[in-house]
Amino acid sequence: MDNYREILEAQRSGKNIFSNIMNNSLDFSSRVQTHNHEFEGSVKLAEEGDDRHNHRFAGLTSQVIPLRNGNHIHRIRTTTDFFGHLHEIIVETEPAIRVSDDKHVHFVNGYTREADGHVHEFQFATLIEAPLLPLEEDDEDDNCCCNCHPCHRD
Repeated sequence: MDNYREILEAQRSGKNIFSNIMNNSLDFSSRVQTHNHEFEGSVKLAEEGDDRHNHRFAGLTSQVIPLRNGNHIHRIRTTTDFFGHLHEIIVETEPAIRVSDDKHVHFVNGYTREADGHVHEFQFATLIEAPLLPLEEDDEDDNCCCNCHPCHRD
């Protein structure tokens, strides 16, 4: 895929070009790189008594997954820290939420995979993409896939 238009057209035609994301066999050589987000958080407490505990997690989202409405999401696959066991987190973000003219975040919520007989709930927002870098004029082109940049606003 050379640009976002090709990605969007492939999705509209029913092709699932991102199906390999969930099994960690990412091949970025076949599509344009976009952006991702850092994330970090703690799951909510689970279990009772002496077993009551939580876990921490951190990582990077997938690249952009365009939506038909012009916005986008990301996929997350990570594990929590180890506290006698660990949990997998596999989830998609909510669409982009603008926080300034040229920056956005994503809301994420869900449950971990079961381990040691329990799950944990989590809720967090991703960090801003490229927080130290301003949006450059070259980034405001027709290859952009979402409404998160000024080039897509009326």
